[in-house]
Amino acid sequence: MHRAISTKWLGSSLRTAERSSSLQLPIFLCPAFGNRHNHNLSRPRTTLRTPPPSWKAQRRCVQTQAEPTDSALIEPSGVPEPDPVPIRDLPTQCTGCGALSQTFASDQPGYYDLGRKAVRWYLGLEKSRSKRAIRDREEEGVYQDVLRKFDEAEIEKLGLDVEDIAPTLAAQPEPEPQERPLKVPLCDRCHNLMHHQTGNSIFHPTMDSIRDTLAESPYKYNHVYHVLDAADFPMSLLPQIHQLLDLMPLRTKNRRAKAGKFFHNQKTEMSFIITRADLLGPIKFRVDRLMPYLREVLRDALGRAGRELRLGNVHCVSARRSWWTKELKEDIWKRGGAGWMVGKVNVGKSQLFEAVFPKGRMDWNPSRHQIAIDMYGKEVTNTGSTSARAGGSEESGDDLGVKMDEQDLDELALLPPAAPESQYPAMPLVSDLPGTTASPIRVPFGNGRGELIDLPGVERTGLEKYVKPDHRSSLLMRSRIVPEQMVVKQGKSILLGGLIRITPRVPGPIVLSYAFTPIQPHLTATEKADELQRQVSELNIDTITATGTGETIKLAGSYPLKWDVTKERSGPLTRRDAVGLKVNHLPYRVLATDILIEGVGWVEVVAQVRKKDLFTRPAVAEEDLSRMESESSSPWAQTGAKAEAAAEAEPKTTTALSALERLEAIGEDPSRRQKTYVPPRVAAVPIKPGDEPNWPIVDVYSPEGRFIGCRKPMNGWLLNKPLVTAAQQRKRPRKSMKGQKKLEKKIRREQTG
Repeated sequence: MHRAISTKWLGSSLRTAERSSSLQLPIFLCPAFGNRHNHNLSRPRTTLRTPPPSWKAQRRCVQTQAEPTDSALIEPSGVPEPDPVPIRDLPTQCTGCGALSQTFASDQPGYYDLGRKAVRWYLGLEKSRSKRAIRDREEEGVYQDVLRKFDEAEIEKLGLDVEDIAPTLAAQPEPEPQERPLKVPLCDRCHNLMHHQTGNSIFHPTMDSIRDTLAESPYKYNHVYHVLDAADFPMSLLPQIHQLLDLMPLRTKNRRAKAGKFFHNQKTEMSFIITRADLLGPIKFRVDRLMPYLREVLRDALGRAGRELRLGNVHCVSARRSWWTKELKEDIWKRGGAGWMVGKVNVGKSQLFEAVFPKGRMDWNPSRHQIAIDMYGKEVTNTGSTSARAGGSEESGDDLGVKMDEQDLDELALLPPAAPESQYPAMPLVSDLPGTTASPIRVPFGNGRGELIDLPGVERTGLEKYVKPDHRSSLLMRSRIVPEQMVVKQGKSILLGGLIRITPRVPGPIVLSYAFTPIQPHLTATEKADELQRQVSELNIDTITATGTGETIKLAGSYPLKWDVTKERSGPLTRRDAVGLKVNHLPYRVLATDILIEGVGWVEVVAQVRKKDLFTRPAVAEEDLSRMESESSSPWAQTGAKAEAAAEAEPKTTTALSALERLEAIGEDPSRRQKTYVPPRVAAVPIKPGDEPNWPIVDVYSPEGRFIGCRKPMNGWLLNKPLVTAAQQRKRPRKSMKGQKKLEKKIRREQTG
């Protein structure tokens, strides 16, 4: 039996026969919300403060006295004020995080403090008073009091017209203060996240919970938008998402592949949305040129099943710069039905939700041929078949836009009720905290045309557990980074915040690295980097690593630089409008790879290797290999000792001096000669067709050997170079001063000579 059906059947069997008359709200994805929530705030138990007297009453007190005093601003306390009664209840859900509203657990999402001014104003316990209106009213009163003290004769002497001022002096009815538009307040957790950037993450849901939530969709047509992050693409991909969510398989390249299929009387399709595209390039057209590359990388991440896929459903957008958000918004509007935002935490789902939601379209008139849908949630009967709740029909359009009856809510349902539709509804809260969204947020649009649903994010990474709490916000890449080029020689390593270490293999070529991460990289010796990462160094260097992380450091993997970027890196040598050489004619190869850090960014690693060293392998016999290891345990040898041995073996002549005698004649001590690396001289043979070339390799160390991956290089360093405008290209080049300097030297020599 289907897993979603079995879950619903188990929930139905656990229901009690008798239900209380009070409103029972659903329990959502996270176990932290399994408590019973109190939504009936008509008579709250908490003692409420007495609201201050209205400004009308204060104004009346001021007008009755000639000289207002502080005591006049306070109403007489003889008659006790009655306890305020709220005129409306709290919202069912917080519009920022989607958590159920409650007033008893202050450390949980959805908690509303009844003493907060915004909450009291929403409940009707206080009246909204604008500080600017109060100040203007006080200034107007002072102005009128001053005018009343002057006589008309004195006013005429000042050159003022008494008839114009007469309406001001006359007593006029006080206008009613304009109330601010009603705004639903956020819960205390969302309020602190928005204004103070403080808060705790929620328990992240599992894929089973998200699948069961999708199964409760009341729509016939559903579309899942799998949101990926451009910072560590494709590490934010949910593997085998089609099998986990029971979605329609992606369309293959076969011309007979079906465009759509219904499962359980529903059609659920999927698209890949790569968000935060502004992190990849400075302008839009540069990022658009990366689309073939992004599809190829995504195809490799999908595995064997992705080789024959079309992948025409991949979009690269930027909600901050509005790149391709308008096109995605129109696509959501044309599709209608339910659009689900699915992805890991901190990939930008909530920010994308606000950018692509079709606002201000409630005046749309449905077509006569519009397919009607049932706005009621589906429930699973004991027989295993799905049926709609009472009150809806797929054949009539009368029930479009009808929300679920609160009395019929199921406490075991995973999908919350649909919110009332408005032209410009409140959007989910956008925050850097991973796990901001606590439960699904349903926002309808288009007068019953469909709705967009923001789901909580699946757990993305646990790297923040190994970082100090004060530095956890520094793991998120907020803006595009133009890194510094770092030259990593033999015996050097790159250390990222004391957390990640990248070490090239020895012996090997010189490596260039570019860290596209918000963590500042540090280039140091491998021994020092190892001690700093394991937290055993005596150096007083501040790192972001939490205490005890050094014991968990392991080798995350050895990644070869196996992608050829010679054509992109050779510049004018391979350009058609310049030298135009073929890559095969060059005596070298430029190899690269991108080291991915989950949730943080990537590090581009590049190395240049000689062609004959890459495609040939030294031929060393087994006995020669053992002899070489025994003779020189260390490849470093003193040049002075070798020169002395060679001088004894060669016959001495009177005309030529030996190497040792030449060094002694110069006055240099052979024992203090600098050590040099002497590689063994062996014959080289070409590699076999089935063997791998001699790729340069880098070793990456991280906590628990996790959070690291690799991908085909994006060439981010070349992509983020400063732009050269047309005016700069036409600009006259700077005159060379080489000849002028030679002329000045010649003149100085003539003057001194």
